Amino acid sequence: MSSVDTTSINPPAPHLGIKHRGILISGLLIAMLFGALDQTIVGTAMPRIVGDLGGLSYMTWLTTAYMLTSTTVVPIAGKLADLLGRKIVYVTGILIFMIGSALSGMSGSMGQLILFRGFQGIGGGVMMPMAMIIIGDMFTGKERAKWQGIFGAIFGLSSVIGPQIGGFIVDASSWRWVFYINLPVAAIAVVLISLGLHRHERKAAVKFDIAGIVTMIIGVVSMLLALTFGGKSEPWLSWQILSLFALSVISLISFGVIENKASEPILPLHLFKNKVFSLINGIGFLMSVGMFGSIMFVPLFLQGILGVSPATSGTAMTPMMITMIIGSILGGRLVTKFGVKLQLAIGMIIMAAGFLLLSTLTLHSTAWTVSGEMIILGLGMGLVMPILTTALQESFPKRDLGVVTSSSQFFRSIGGTFGMTILGAVLNNTSSSLLSKNVGPFLSHAPNSPLISGLKSMIQTNAQGLYSSLLNPAALSKMPALFIRDVVPAIKQALVESLHSVFLTGLVFVLLGTILTLFLGKVRISERHQPENTESGLS
Repeated sequence: MSSVDTTSINPPAPHLGIKHRGILISGLLIAMLFGALDQTIVGTAMPRIVGDLGGLSYMTWLTTAYMLTSTTVVPIAGKLADLLGRKIVYVTGILIFMIGSALSGMSGSMGQLILFRGFQGIGGGVMMPMAMIIIGDMFTGKERAKWQGIFGAIFGLSSVIGPQIGGFIVDASSWRWVFYINLPVAAIAVVLISLGLHRHERKAAVKFDIAGIVTMIIGVVSMLLALTFGGKSEPWLSWQILSLFALSVISLISFGVIENKASEPILPLHLFKNKVFSLINGIGFLMSVGMFGSIMFVPLFLQGILGVSPATSGTAMTPMMITMIIGSILGGRLVTKFGVKLQLAIGMIIMAAGFLLLSTLTLHSTAWTVSGEMIILGLGMGLVMPILTTALQESFPKRDLGVVTSSSQFFRSIGGTFGMTILGAVLNNTSSSLLSKNVGPFLSHAPNSPLISGLKSMIQTNAQGLYSSLLNPAALSKMPALFIRDVVPAIKQALVESLHSVFLTGLVFVLLGTILTLFLGKVRISERHQPENTESGLS
């Protein structure tokens, strides 16, 4: 139940034969960058895609399909990397991603594009943990923390430059090149990774946990679908959402039973008996609930209250990404001085300070104020994120490196989905109460019309949609002057107060994660480098 000394349990991995370290790292960096860029670039191209293919009502499925498959595949990819070796799993994942990209670019309808995005997500889910797994194989201790900080910075960089690259591609050519651009870059990554890694030779037959894979996929996908569409497309208590939750619970319980008996379980349940494994993944989950859930609401403040354009609101978020990059690089270097426990606590406290400041925003706050507070949040995120993976890798033998590394990615992805759901519900519930109190009296005395009826309905069922549809210049220009004078200020005030509740709820989750850091034992970060010898296949 305590952390362990990894100098004795981390012998060189039999899964990884490294021929050319520099070539391999170059391939990993390229694969990480284009895989992360894809998610932000596609978002920029959405309007053009819908304009060409139609299907506006299905637009969210372009993101949902990718998220469902990529999140579900992550733990499976980690286990397969332990069983089959890193090279075959990573290269296969990149090839699936390439095929999905090519098919997405050739799509002739929104339905086809959604299907191919889901297929592309399978490749993305395989790629997501692999770079960190291989870095864990190549290095130990101080060097491992440093390189994972750099790779974390690359992921942050994609969030900064992705929208700009996507906008340039769409303006200069067609939205289809948002997908086609992946092909030559991915091909380079495949070549470099193939040159840098030996093929893993298996000496015995591999037993695949097929029943575990099936039950986990059904359980996770059902849960993600319920969280994604509950309270939006369907009421939380509708039979559709309740059925999805029931299917998820039954499948995940079955998954647990199967994993206890499987000879090669996808997610060995005995790992949860390890104090470091449970606490680190708990911290990652809670951090992501607050982080992803809250960050998505900052643009709503910028666009709804300050009236800035989507492009400008993205620019206001850039400083956060820059400090996250800086924090990732610094965190990877400082962890051997501070220790895992102290650095995680410091990072989480800095994040908490950022959320506390966000909860003080008012109608008169400026974009500069928001950017300053996001800088603090980004610094805390950067100090925490790469250390979570490092701490897990330093606490387990290399035979489990794939599954423990992928578990970190998996629980953070699930946490982000929970965060968007929980904090979205907080926003809607708080807003419904405030809008009914402040706007309801005006609407009850206003002449009945489709506009008034629609507003009354949205106040009760979809306050977040009401904000998005009303608080933008194009929509406001079509509203009666009396409405703008009497109703819009009340709506904005309700939005500000509701966002306070959202950020304070996010703060609670981050503080809970901070409390978990107090229970961590000493996770030892070795000062030594990965030994270079013939046994490990290094050259």
